[in-house]
Amino acid sequence: MQFCANKLDKKDFFGKSDPFLVFYRSNEDGSFTICHKTEVVKNTLNPVWQAFKISVRALCNGDYDRTIKVEVYDWDRDGSHDFIGEFTTSYRELSRGQSQFNVYEVVNPKKKGKKKKYSNSGTVTLLSFLVETEVSFLDYIKGGTQINFTVAIDFTASNGNPAQPTSLHYMNPYQLNAYGMALKAVGEIVQDYDSDKMFPALGFGAKLPPDGRVSHEFALNGNPQNPYCDGIEGVMEAYYRSLKSVQLYGPTNFAPVINHVARYASSVKDGSQYFVLLIVTDGVISDMAQTKESIVNASKLPMSIIIVGVGPAEFDAMVELDGDDVRVSSRGKYAERDIVQFVPFRDYIDRSGNHVLSMARLAKDVLAEIPEQFLSYMRARGIKPSPAPPPYTPPTHVLQTQI
Repeated sequence: MQFCANKLDKKDFFGKSDPFLVFYRSNEDGSFTICHKTEVVKNTLNPVWQAFKISVRALCNGDYDRTIKVEVYDWDRDGSHDFIGEFTTSYRELSRGQSQFNVYEVVNPKKKGKKKKYSNSGTVTLLSFLVETEVSFLDYIKGGTQINFTVAIDFTASNGNPAQPTSLHYMNPYQLNAYGMALKAVGEIVQDYDSDKMFPALGFGAKLPPDGRVSHEFALNGNPQNPYCDGIEGVMEAYYRSLKSVQLYGPTNFAPVINHVARYASSVKDGSQYFVLLIVTDGVISDMAQTKESIVNASKLPMSIIIVGVGPAEFDAMVELDGDDVRVSSRGKYAERDIVQFVPFRDYIDRSGNHVLSMARLAKDVLAEIPEQFLSYMRARGIKPSPAPPPYTPPTHVLQTQI
């Protein structure tokens, strides 16, 4: 909405008034709660305020006929703002938009009581009114948007020799290692959103049999044509099988697996699919510049990246990639939107390192930014959710009766 005013009362001794508006929602008990304040427009009796956005719930609790009270004040530096006057309206009235109905007389009840000739202390006019329906992440899921998860696991030597108990990849016959725990915990959270539960699972930073070439995107199940694993259990099996056959090596390059998923994401930009890459890593990264470049390019695509850091390292580089404080940039180009979420797994496990303290808290933090990242892509591309299909009703058998 945007408002302007005309011929407001002059309240300042030197100069005119410095007007601002205060909006109040009325409550069930007749009291009023402040829900919006405009900025102050200095030294004028005919201010034009900037347009502002407010949710219908905050403005009138979704009740279109409920009273909305608006007070007009003259701003004073010492905080003792002078009351110019007030008027009331409702969502239904405002929704008529700019018209003769939306010009309001600003009345000061005290002045009205005292002066016979008093008509008003100026007028406030609605200049524009626009309503947008906020759609949610689940509206898209209900409408059939598919979420595709890809898992990428760090097989670099900095994780430690898998035969040693200190290794994050330790092959312990009795319990899950750090990677296994993180994969299982985070995987069980994300698989609920993936309709076919088939996950491409990749590894990076290892020497592969038979010839020992180093790969930064290899299929964990050994089948590059079809790297899909069945559910998180399938990913875990392929992970443990790979550990037995590959040699941990390096360097730690993230860009290839990011670009791998970006290739798929760039082929479906119509909002029917969204891709999430889950990278599980010890956080030591070798190709920071290339990774930033890949993230900046991927920020234009329907994809997000969740980085789960395992082990005790300092994860400064991962926090930088997360882009919450400073948006990721590469060669002067900034990421169009924030697409990376970093979660240090050690914050969620007990001292022994064998148990996740709270799966619910981990789930919340892992998925915290995905809905907003997803919506920011859809909004920027103007993609609306498809209508949800009608709920399934079993066919009813009608008995034919002979007349």
